Amino acid sequence: MDSKKLVEKIVALMEEKKARDISIINIESITEIADYFVICSGTSTTHIKSIADEVEFKLGEAGLQTYHKEGYDTARWILLDYADVVIHVFHQEDRGFYNLERLWSDGVLTNIR
Repeated sequence: MDSKKLVEKIVALMEEKKARDISIINIESITEIADYFVICSGTSTTHIKSIADEVEFKLGEAGLQTYHKEGYDTARWILLDYADVVIHVFHQEDRGFYNLERLWSDGVLTNIR
């Protein structure tokens, strides 16, 4: 699956789990680490885990495995690495502090909702 289609699938899965403030940063022209970041917020650690679990489960069903996962134990910021697409699921309070959209402002930002 190409990275753009993967992003579309991830966004749909996040929307199903009522993720908030979904945004996509296209970083393929500024770095080699990935093509896209997909970022969203959750309202609680349970919500954050449910978003990450759903994405990981459904992508696993589609034959895609996570290369790396961080932050699941504390569930304040869960990172799921799918090579060309890196997913960041933040607690609402922590997202503003880390402000990835500002840090990666050279990329192309798309706000979903």
